[in-house]
Amino acid sequence: MVEEKVRILVINPGSTSTKLAVCDNETAVFEASLQHDAKELAQFQRISDQFDFRLNAITSSLDRGGVTLESIDVIAARGGLLYPLEGGTYMVSDLMVKDLREGVNGQHASNLGGLIGKTLADQYQIPAFIVDPVIVDEMDAVARISGSALFPRKSVFHALNQKAVAREVATDLGEPYQKLNLIVAHLGGGVSVGAHMQGRVLDVNNALDGEGAFSPERAGSVDIGAVIDACFSGEYTKESIKKKLVGEGGLVSYFGTSDCRKVEQMMQAGDEKASLIFSAMAYQIAKEIGAASTVFAGNVDAIIFTGGLAWSKPLIAQIEERIGFIAPVIVRPGEYEMEALAAGVLRVMRGTEEALEYQGQLINESE
Repeated sequence: MVEEKVRILVINPGSTSTKLAVCDNETAVFEASLQHDAKELAQFQRISDQFDFRLNAITSSLDRGGVTLESIDVIAARGGLLYPLEGGTYMVSDLMVKDLREGVNGQHASNLGGLIGKTLADQYQIPAFIVDPVIVDEMDAVARISGSALFPRKSVFHALNQKAVAREVATDLGEPYQKLNLIVAHLGGGVSVGAHMQGRVLDVNNALDGEGAFSPERAGSVDIGAVIDACFSGEYTKESIKKKLVGEGGLVSYFGTSDCRKVEQMMQAGDEKASLIFSAMAYQIAKEIGAASTVFAGNVDAIIFTGGLAWSKPLIAQIEERIGFIAPVIVRPGEYEMEALAAGVLRVMRGTEEALEYQGQLINESE
């Protein structure tokens, strides 16, 4: 039996780039990474103001690549900062478009994915979906408690890549994702460590706003008292403090670079500071994984490393030395966002997974 072909347009906007792919089922037949000049983007006050600019860049790229939008069956767009939702594939609705345009949970380039996807979908009378956005929230009730009623813990992490790699590893292990206990550590510009219990991420660090291990450009968990003192010192603005924690934290704060390869070169040249900071990053990631293992009471089937930093053999070796006793370690370096977006839509189109409906702000979230 010949499988019916589904042509998918994948749209993944980043802060200074837009990644595109056209896939016939699982096979990419067109790929492009459009780089946007930071100065050109600076003219737009809000992320949503970039809509026309990004849309024109996308349609022009497809035209140059000989791809007609009339040939597209469905659109898979990167999800943005919506109200929290469970993992899955969601139809882009008018309510979702409204919340993405308003930036109800923050301004980020990923918000443009659903906006552009819905516009093209309406124009060509095809469906548009998002898959596992960064605000996926499946946390257990006990994991939400922070110690202050003012500051509940939030789920903000690399949900798309974590869940994609977890499903891939489950297939390799011959088990459904929904039957395994997995710890997935995404090691990139930010680090997120998720406790995936039988298909649900019951706990994960807020990888954006300052929980967990430090990373190439994020400070992770730091002394909150020192941060408060800095905030009221008069030396920093709100924006500059945030930048110190996200963007200029981690390796950037110590070495002025987020390139882990450069730090490794410094280590090889005998730089003791580089060796110390690098080992501290591995140490903190290992501690985060160790903490995640308690969610399962130690009953972990595998620990998975993914993201760009997973290519670093010295980093993985140092982490594995500390956590190898917990469960077998599986390394899947790199990011699979484009493949994951296409795969999520394919599951819906093939009927193996139901499309979910975005509900917006739930009543208990506003109490």
